[in-house]
Amino acid sequence: MSDAHLTERPVDDGPEPVDLTDEPIQLSRRDPAAQEPEQRPVSRRRRIALAAALVVGLAGAGALGVGGWRVLAQKDAHLNAPEKIAGLTRDDSERARSTAEYLRDGFAADIDLDRSFGTVYRDPADTKRAVLIFGGTTLLWQPERDLDTLFGLMTDETGKVTGLREVDAGRLGGVMKCGTTSGDGGDFTVCGWADHGSVVMAMFPGRSVDDSAVLFRQLREGIQSR
Repeated sequence: MSDAHLTERPVDDGPEPVDLTDEPIQLSRRDPAAQEPEQRPVSRRRRIALAAALVVGLAGAGALGVGGWRVLAQKDAHLNAPEKIAGLTRDDSERARSTAEYLRDGFAADIDLDRSFGTVYRDPADTKRAVLIFGGTTLLWQPERDLDTLFGLMTDETGKVTGLREVDAGRLGGVMKCGTTSGDGGDFTVCGWADHGSVVMAMFPGRSVDDSAVLFRQLREGIQSR
């Protein structure tokens, strides 16, 4: 069979010829510009802002770490009432026991304690300068706030506590405050301490705030342990 009839077919009956150019043919639909974004230099102002944010973040993390360590160090507090402490002697008479239990129960009604105690210590040199101390152990997240709340509750019971101020808490840390109030026997000093594991208050008839603060710190160091 002859192939002459194939060569005689008009050329324009076929498809349009492909136009080949010098541009490379893209085999992917991805935008080359999107694959390699332009590297823009970070401005000086932005660098300063990022550095400041980093410093603040590190400071916050540091504060959280210190606060967490303090809670762990203070939360497991133990309180006891030794027979003799700071030149005072525990009063185990029925009247003293009744007074201590009354203070302890009233205190425990205002704050949820794991364990509570109340004790009266008499001063051998002056029977009118007996010390009434009461409190307990519990986990406190904000010791100073809770201590201030208890001073406010005491105000409702005994009269306004005036001149309340922070005093040296000693080696056991936390916060310690003292002020004065009035009772049937006249003015007396009221002190309290609080940390993440305990809160205790005491009444000091016949003693100044400064003398009471020193004695209260000595009592704490003999009563509290961790």
